Amino acid sequence: MGSKKSKPQPIPDFETPWRDIDWNEKEDLEAELTNIQLNHPELRFVRILLHGPVGAGKSCFINSVQSVFRGEIKTKAFEQANAKKSCTKTYKSYTITDKNAVILPFVFNDVMGLETQDEDGIHPKDIVNAMLGHIEDGYKFNPISPLSDGDPGFVREPSLEDKVHCLVSVVPASSISRMETGVINKMDNVRKEAMNLGIPHVVVMTKVDDDVCPLVNKDLTQIYRSRKIKEKMLESSHRLGPPMKCIFPVSNYHEESNMNNTKDVLILTALLQIVKSAKDYIEEQH
Repeated sequence: MGSKKSKPQPIPDFETPWRDIDWNEKEDLEAELTNIQLNHPELRFVRILLHGPVGAGKSCFINSVQSVFRGEIKTKAFEQANAKKSCTKTYKSYTITDKNAVILPFVFNDVMGLETQDEDGIHPKDIVNAMLGHIEDGYKFNPISPLSDGDPGFVREPSLEDKVHCLVSVVPASSISRMETGVINKMDNVRKEAMNLGIPHVVVMTKVDDDVCPLVNKDLTQIYRSRKIKEKMLESSHRLGPPMKCIFPVSNYHEESNMNNTKDVLILTALLQIVKSAKDYIEEQH
């Protein structure tokens, strides 16, 4: 009788975190973001454009950011659980306010999700139009035909404030490996357009505690000890283009009714890098 084959042993997680993070710095992160100085006479805020596949958590990330600064669960952007089609239909700006209802110096724009079929989801050229500031707030997207000069909703002479100052790709850790090539190609084309324009690109990797890694699912503070999460980040870097230092895993608020300090710190850490990148871009426009 042959001996039974032994099962392959799982690769162990890291003994120490491979990226430093202070879980007690929430207040410091909030203060730094609240007090960002743009030092530009034309700007009240930096504009952050979120894009990615349907169901990645773009709207949920906006709501999570608002929740962190208000200290309670909030819903500004419309969300839909298990969405198969994009629930975002129009181009809309979302300001973020603190507990005193003060508007903070950054604004988000959400767009339709990207899909493989050209007749579904946002047309990649409209993401470029948004980056250039050509899309009017409230414009309803047409997946078949991107906005062009002369169309209603086209801003012919956008100001610096109309333009996007940082492009953020939102991708789910739970399905980055299964993202269709067509969607990846569209995201790659958008990234290349952003690079040509000098616009910084950051990746927010959502759903890190969605059965991706037992260690993280049990304790979110172990996220940078997780080999599985690092593998997902490396895969995001490989498939989407940016270096690891520009990829930030987060856990959005999607089912909780109470706030969580660990989630807050991850969200604020990602947001601070996004805002700093946007500010650097703006300073280069002088």
